[in-house]
Amino acid sequence: MAKATTVAHVREILDAVTDPEIPVLTIAGLGILRAVELSDDGSVVVTITPTYSGCPAMSVIVEDIKSALHGAGLDRVEVRTVFTPAWTTDWMTDDAKQKIAAFGIAPPGAVGSIPATILCPQCASTETKTVSEFGSTACKALLVCSECLEPFDYFKAI
Repeated sequence: MAKATTVAHVREILDAVTDPEIPVLTIAGLGILRAVELSDDGSVVVTITPTYSGCPAMSVIVEDIKSALHGAGLDRVEVRTVFTPAWTTDWMTDDAKQKIAAFGIAPPGAVGSIPATILCPQCASTETKTVSEFGSTACKALLVCSECLEPFDYFKAI
């Protein structure tokens, strides 16, 4: 059994774990990676918080975390899921927000409401309108751009 020397080393390994629904985002950038603990016996405990309590990607993320750490020689891995405090888009890094915009998803604005103007991630137009409060997943709304006519998802601010 190998043992990571530091929490930073484990976090570096976990930086390769991406969100299966938005593969340009890491779990750290998305803000669902909450804590990493190392025990004297060499076990690793990773704590995550889902974006939504019913997020279907969480089981895949748990398996991806275990696989990444096992692949690095860490045999004793526990992944804990916590629901409080509830995840918020405030936990997303600025880099993650830039990556999802480049991926074609409008990043979240201020927490608490959909901003009056959401920029189209394709052409940066402000001429966009909401088609549906629910997009490809529950955490996104579906919008369309009046300039380039492209539909796109908006990652809801929560």
